[in-house]
Amino acid sequence: MPARLREGARRTVREAGPASGPPPRPSRRARQFDVLVALALGIATVYYGVDNADVVVVREIAPGVRSVTSRPSGPGGLALMVTLAFIASGALALRRRYPLAVLCVVTAATLATPQSVLRLTFYAFVIAVYSAAVYSPHRLATLVALPVAVVLVGTSGNSLTPIVPNQYIALLILVPMAVAAVGLRTWKLRTDEGRARLVALEREQAEALRRAVEHERARIARELHDVVTHNVSVMIIQAGAARKIMKTSPEEAEEALLAVEAGGRSAMTELRHVMGLLTMADEDEGPDTDTDADPAGTAAELTPQPGLAQVETLVGRVRDTGLPVELTVTGPPRPLPPGLELAAYRVVQEALTNTVKHASGATAAVTVEFGPRRLRVEVTDTGGHPGAGAGSGRGLIGLRERLAVYDGTLNSGHRLTGGYRVEALIPLETP
Repeated sequence: MPARLREGARRTVREAGPASGPPPRPSRRARQFDVLVALALGIATVYYGVDNADVVVVREIAPGVRSVTSRPSGPGGLALMVTLAFIASGALALRRRYPLAVLCVVTAATLATPQSVLRLTFYAFVIAVYSAAVYSPHRLATLVALPVAVVLVGTSGNSLTPIVPNQYIALLILVPMAVAAVGLRTWKLRTDEGRARLVALEREQAEALRRAVEHERARIARELHDVVTHNVSVMIIQAGAARKIMKTSPEEAEEALLAVEAGGRSAMTELRHVMGLLTMADEDEGPDTDTDADPAGTAAELTPQPGLAQVETLVGRVRDTGLPVELTVTGPPRPLPPGLELAAYRVVQEALTNTVKHASGATAAVTVEFGPRRLRVEVTDTGGHPGAGAGSGRGLIGLRERLAVYDGTLNSGHRLTGGYRVEALIPLETP
């Protein structure tokens, strides 16, 4: 029987036309509830059918006038009533999944029920009508099927054998009213809960947006700090050296000024990368009004962010300021994510900048070690004459935040033999 119901449901759905809503997908608990309803109603109606078999009903229509109605008798009549009760009640197990098909099956069973025992399938019919009205996604077909089914079943009884006894009429009126009241209250509670969830979601989205803006602002601030601090510090030192030797050694002063110019161009290139984060894509397509300051023009904007391959160039610029720097690279170099390489490059840049600013006359050493499981970047200096005073420490804080994205750590502090040491350890995926 379930296979026949499913086939009938598919045929009904195909004939019902396009759905005006999503197909019903009842939950497991809803399916279990429907099975229990079908089982309980089936037991009650089968008991009713067995109890009313072989019964002759005598009704007094008027004084002296009696009506005698016999109900189905014998094994055949009992089997008919049990079968109709089973079909009408069992179909309700699928009332949420195939509401229109269930309505058609129950209506047919109700119409096939003898008039003397219409109560056998009537209650299943009421549940089927409710299920079709509530769960069917084929609204047009439902609007046509419901009145037809109600009219067919409503005209099947007669005045002598009413479907519902008179003592149950008040109950049939009060029960729908109670169900409607409970449904209205449930709908109001769900509406209030949905509104509260919507407000909470909007509040969470606003908070997430605020945090995202703060994080992006902090990231751009770190980039500006790293770019501006390093390049400006190097340019100041080189410009000061050029000023001191301008009269005595014009050629060396010219070389220092050329280094200042190269540092300025490098700073402009990196600043373009940072400022590109603040502009929209359509704005980047406009004419570049700053090409006079940088002949590289748009080509400079297309260069990638600096990485470990540019550490040697960075060390060379620092050497031009008069700070001896030794670069050591150990282990076979391997391709790494651009963001990770940029973080390692900023470690070297920040450490050498601090040496230039705060340890005049020192020597520095840079070590880049490619290990099988981690990347190690170390910058040490021997100490020197204090320069521009103590720093704010913001640069090292920014480095720790950068490295934390890649589960890296930063260790920094004074060396026992004098000077300062900065070491970054970044885990790598096993190749």
